[in-house]
This record gives sequence, C-alpha cells and structure tokens, in this order.
Amino acid sequence: MIQSRSLKHSVPYIISILFTILFLYAAITKLLDYAQFKLQLQQSTILSGYASSIAWIVPLAEIGVAFTLLLDRFRLYALFASFVLVTLFTTYIVLILNFSDFIPCSCVGVMSALGWTGHIYLNIFLVALSVVGIFFNSGKQKYFFKNTT
Repeated sequence: MIQSRSLKHSVPYIISILFTILFLYAAITKLLDYAQFKLQLQQSTILSGYASSIAWIVPLAEIGVAFTLLLDRFRLYALFASFVLVTLFTTYIVLILNFSDFIPCSCVGVMSALGWTGHIYLNIFLVALSVVGIFFNSGKQKYFFKNTT
C-alpha cells in the first residue's frame, strides 16, 4: 500500500518534471531565435496570418505551463494543458505534412535530428505520457474551489 501511494505521487511528479524541461527548452529556443521562429511561422500556409501572435503566445504558454506543472495544487490542470499543447503541435505537424506545399523546418537543437516523422512519434509518446500523468494525478487533486454545503 505504501508503494502504491508513493507511485501515485511520484509518477505525475516525474512526468511534470520531464514536461517542464521540455517546455522550457522549447520556449527558450524559440525566444532566443525569435526572428527565425516568427519567419518560419510566416512561411507556414496554415499559420501565416497569425504568425506574429503565435510567435509570442506559444513560448509564453510553454513557460506558463512549465511553471504550473511544478505546483502540486495545479498539477492536474497543467497536465491537461500539456496534453492540449502537445496535441495541437502534433495536429499542426500532420496538417503541414499532408496539406502544405512548403514544409518549414522550425526544429532546433536536439529536436532537429528527429525530423517531422520522428516528431510525430515523440509527440504521440508525450500525449500518452500526459494521459498517464493525468490518470495518476486525478485522484489526489486538491481542487481550487471547495464545496461548502
């Protein structure tokens, strides 16, 4: 029983740390080379009209979710946000690969070695990992609003 409790606490925490590192890495690389990131978004046929906004929203959302993952009280919400962010990025990749004439390469650092197909596989793994984190964290979530009746 003690191991079960420890596992239920450790799994979402470890997953949160992994997502925190991933999101901070992604956000920092986007912000450090902001002009290039924005240019690549502008080259995307799907996002070109929203490139200026998305170039700020995405890294700020990644940073926000990364820090929220570290707060036990909000971890469940942040794991759901992680699920949404990774799912949106995976959807973007699939749309770009299947419906775009031009495929921008916005991968930097370690991620550039994966290529788009590798990114899809990684993102599917990350989506599954976020679901595991949600599952393990959902039973112990301390909700922000309490029922007073």
